Amino acid sequence: MILVVAEQQAGNLRKSSYELLSAAQNLSQNLSLPVAALVIGGASSEQAAKTLSQHVVTVYHVTSTDLENFRSDSHTSIVSQIAKDKGASIILLSASRAGLAYAPRVAMRLDAPLLEDVTGLNVQDGKISATRLSYLSRVTETVEALSLPVVISVKPNIFPVFEGQVAGTVENVEVALSNTDLRVKVGQKSSAATGRVALEEASIVVTGGRGVGSAEGFAKLVEPLADSLNAGVGATRAVVDAGWRPYAEQVGQTGKSVAPNLYVALAVSGAVQHLSGMNRSKHIVAINKDADAPIFKVCDYGIVGDVNEVVPALRSALAALD
Repeated sequence: MILVVAEQQAGNLRKSSYELLSAAQNLSQNLSLPVAALVIGGASSEQAAKTLSQHVVTVYHVTSTDLENFRSDSHTSIVSQIAKDKGASIILLSASRAGLAYAPRVAMRLDAPLLEDVTGLNVQDGKISATRLSYLSRVTETVEALSLPVVISVKPNIFPVFEGQVAGTVENVEVALSNTDLRVKVGQKSSAATGRVALEEASIVVTGGRGVGSAEGFAKLVEPLADSLNAGVGATRAVVDAGWRPYAEQVGQTGKSVAPNLYVALAVSGAVQHLSGMNRSKHIVAINKDADAPIFKVCDYGIVGDVNEVVPALRSALAALD
């Protein structure tokens, strides 16, 4: 069995969950293994489990008031136990911040190999191999699992969103959690109510660099263009370090990795640390007044010009299309 560990928030499945289903379907066809899914969470996760059952024949649902918030310890125990009890040969997780935090622990519990943060999966002679990026995403390496079960974390925005429909069922499963599993307590949660699509889920990302000049410049140039494109907003490390934008928007080696259909870089120089977080974008558009900026070496379309002049022109052109 291939077990897909779906991520959800407030009852809504994350895009990465549907991408994992696509990855699972590809493996299923090659290995002739059935696909099942696992949803973990509080009361609201029931809706996520029901939604997922429209795409997967069997959905295991583990719910408790203790699972309202994500904990690496509790997720490790639940995923490990379900994988053992249900006989999972392949465990697929998203290589999100949460997935990367507990995937190695699951592998240790199952005494299984770990293929981490992968960008591609292949089956040959019954063995599973995967490609992944290393050295700041400048080198692609191939790793192979020599035995089963195997734990695989898949980088978001790599596989297409699964659209298959089935009439599946939800099976509620109880898992006993120890005090150690619940030792981390969430004291407070906060999130910015931007009304924009989340950076990790966005098919279009507009990112601003230090060249936008200030926090006010960011609000004047980056945010309006993002709103026009229904895009997520990103920022470089220099912008975040300057306090212009929150860390949650940082794209790069020490921030988030994104791979949208369209990535628009405004006044972004293109340092290698930033490129490692966005160079898998399908189409990259760069606007920078420095014709020698490294970003122009990786972009598909480049505009040499002042963002203060080019961005308003772009917004006018977009408005004319409506």
